[in-house]
Amino acid sequence: MEWYHYLIILFVLFIISLVVIKINKKDFSSEVNKLIKYLGGKDNIINAECNMSRFKVILKDITIVDKAGIQKLGAQGIVEIDNQLKIVFGKDAKKLKECIKGIMK
Repeated sequence: MEWYHYLIILFVLFIISLVVIKINKKDFSSEVNKLIKYLGGKDNIINAECNMSRFKVILKDITIVDKAGIQKLGAQGIVEIDNQLKIVFGKDAKKLKECIKGIMK
């Protein structure tokens, strides 16, 4: 084979890898907007923190939270303590917290 055949194969493999990465990448902005909605809106969130796989959020009114909606986003568990929720999101918890903090500013 000529050298340009290798170059074409390498280019095709590069394009395929970019497509696979794009498909596997989550759209966090969409998920964060849904999470904020399920938490009762931006005005209902007092503070958001992250500890390993858990996302902790302190709320003004916990009664307006849509827990079923949060679980549809991939939450593996939700614990309610007074006016705060501890939501287990796995490895995505830190990324979600960063996005919410960015929106809250």
